[in-house]
Amino acid sequence: MSVAAINESAQYLTFRLGEETFALDVGKVREILDFTVVTKVPQTPPFMRGVINLRGSVVPVMDLRTKFGMTETVKTVDSCVIVVEMKLEDDLLVMGVLADAVQEVIDMAPEQIEPPPRIGSKLNTEFIFGMAKHDQQFIIILDIDRVFAGEEVAVAAQASQQAA
Repeated sequence: MSVAAINESAQYLTFRLGEETFALDVGKVREILDFTVVTKVPQTPPFMRGVINLRGSVVPVMDLRTKFGMTETVKTVDSCVIVVEMKLEDDLLVMGVLADAVQEVIDMAPEQIEPPPRIGSKLNTEFIFGMAKHDQQFIIILDIDRVFAGEEVAVAAQASQQAA
C-alpha cells in the first residue's frame, strides 16, 4: 500500500534502533516481549539471531540493527522483541524483531506521512513505507512485509521449522 492510498488516520508503534526512531503499523504487531534467551540456528544469515519459544511455537528472531547495517543489538533493560505478522506469499509468518526500546503508539494522519526519499537507484528503500515528523523528530515507518527479502523470510521460516 502506498502513502497516497491512505485516507484516514492510522496507529503506529514507535521504537528505537540506536538513535533513530522507527515505526510499524499496529495491525502487524502481535505483542511485545522482553529480550530473552534466543537459541542460535546454524547456517543462518547474521541478522537472524535465532529462535524463541513463544507458548510452544518456534518463532524466528531477526536483528533489525544488523539488517540495516548497524552494530548488533545488545541486551539492555529496555531491549525487547516485537512479535509481528508478515506475509510470505499466501501465508502469514510470525516473526520477532529486536528493538533497543519500544516508545509509544501514535496516531498519524495521512498528511503527516511523506513517501520515502529517493536516494538514487542503487539503494533499496522499498521497505520504507514513509517518513513522518512527530514531536520534532523524524520517524521512519517500515513496511515489515518488505524489510526482509523473500529468500530471507524463507530461510527464517525454514530455520524455525527445523528448530521445532
